[in-house]
Amino acid sequence: MTILLDQLVNGLSLGALYALIAVGYTVVYGIVQLINFAHGEVFMIGAFGSLSTWIVLDTVTGSSTAWWNLPLMLVGGMVVAVLTAVLMERFAYRPLRNAPRLAPLITAIGISIFLQEFVRLFFGEIPGFPDAKAAIPFPQIDFFTGDPVSIGGLLVHRGNFFVVGALLVCWSFLWWFVNRTATGRAMQAVSQDPDTSRLMGIDVDRIIVVAFAVGAALAAIAGVASGLRYGNIDFRMGFLAGLKAFTAAVLGGIGNINGAVVGGLTLGVVEAMATTLIPGQFGGPSWKDVWAFVLLILILVFRPQGIVGAKVVDRA
Repeated sequence: MTILLDQLVNGLSLGALYALIAVGYTVVYGIVQLINFAHGEVFMIGAFGSLSTWIVLDTVTGSSTAWWNLPLMLVGGMVVAVLTAVLMERFAYRPLRNAPRLAPLITAIGISIFLQEFVRLFFGEIPGFPDAKAAIPFPQIDFFTGDPVSIGGLLVHRGNFFVVGALLVCWSFLWWFVNRTATGRAMQAVSQDPDTSRLMGIDVDRIIVVAFAVGAALAAIAGVASGLRYGNIDFRMGFLAGLKAFTAAVLGGIGNINGAVVGGLTLGVVEAMATTLIPGQFGGPSWKDVWAFVLLILILVFRPQGIVGAKVVDRA
């Protein structure tokens, strides 16, 4: 029983990480009907932005492990990720907005490869920066990293508290932003009918930029959470994480924010439990990715609208 509870806790924290990234997918898709396969690299860029911020802070203050470094790292990571996403939307996706759907998809894959190689080459040339060609140790921050915490006999990694807390805070903020602000209501209007929204005076281009920026900010927070949880970051970390987050968005219902969270948590728990409950050669950590995508196939076959249901609007 203890092993199952331990795996459940690990699965929920892993699912929370997937959910943070998946919300970015679903927000952008809900507005412009675009699957941004470069979103995983925005997550990776956010992690490297936060690491760069920490290096500057450590150089200036010398307080490398102080807890107050974390908020500044989050801000630094979000700034870099949002800037990357906004530039991506402006120069890569906006000119292709009315192009056949295959063109933005291929462009997204190209941007993904470009960002990976850019980070590998750019950070690899900075004197004193850790070698970007390999996994880079992430900073140890007081309270958020260190020895696991014992709760009722369960050992819980400190980074798990941050990722679950970050999901709850971001989920609550996003609900308030979408449902209680003028910009959020404009996002809902554009997702339903961009042409009519434009006639009603809504700046559709600005709303699309806001959607990319919100998704990038959440991805950057996920990048910091991943660094705290695993203890290192890598320029290739965005590829598989992006695929898993896309899987989570589809599981919950692409275009549905609540569905992305449910899908992420479900995927994380399934991965964690599969490593424990499935016996023999088809179990263990090496098979967790296989079972994650098996779940995706089953959902697409038997419930293609997702667990919660995709919010799809028929546009005239």
